[in-house]
Amino acid sequence: MSRTDKTEAEFSLRALQNGNQAEFAKIVGIYSGYVYRLALKMVNNPQDAEDILQETFIKALEAFPQFEGRSKISTWLYRIATNEALMFLRSKRPTPVSVEQPYSQEESTQKPLEIVDWCCLPEDEMLTDEVRQYLNESTEQLSDALKATFILRDIEKLSTKETAEILDISESAVKTRLHRARMELRKNLSHYFKAKV
Repeated sequence: MSRTDKTEAEFSLRALQNGNQAEFAKIVGIYSGYVYRLALKMVNNPQDAEDILQETFIKALEAFPQFEGRSKISTWLYRIATNEALMFLRSKRPTPVSVEQPYSQEESTQKPLEIVDWCCLPEDEMLTDEVRQYLNESTEQLSDALKATFILRDIEKLSTKETAEILDISESAVKTRLHRARMELRKNLSHYFKAKV
């Protein structure tokens, strides 16, 4: 998102708040690619990502009169898109789980992870399509909270502060979730690489 932050000064917040369609079209043109990419990584389905993209901008258009500019437009749009994606994911589950649900005592006392040392694997092997596919599948297995944090921080490269603002959690919670997400992914990928060491 930082690549587009400089464009924020080009927008007229007053015009956006007054429903100026031309100004809103600029927003859509610049940020739709970012929003779609985030949605696709969250829901892993192009059609569903398109629906989330459309709903994000519909809600943004409706909400602009109340937008006060306290956060960057890019961060604000990411927050709307992330919420839409999380609501979509919850709707697909028979028993939705809140992303704010604390980790259980059992999770906090789980056994140490068996981790394979990846240091000696050739770089080209780490970057194969097969490994990327396995990583994508492993990301899909993360809880909604961990998945959103991992995608925003490690894939979209947002700052801890931006991620906290988007997810409406503290920066320390972002760091905790990111650590857990990385450890779970590392554990899953370790099983894949174990046979190759």
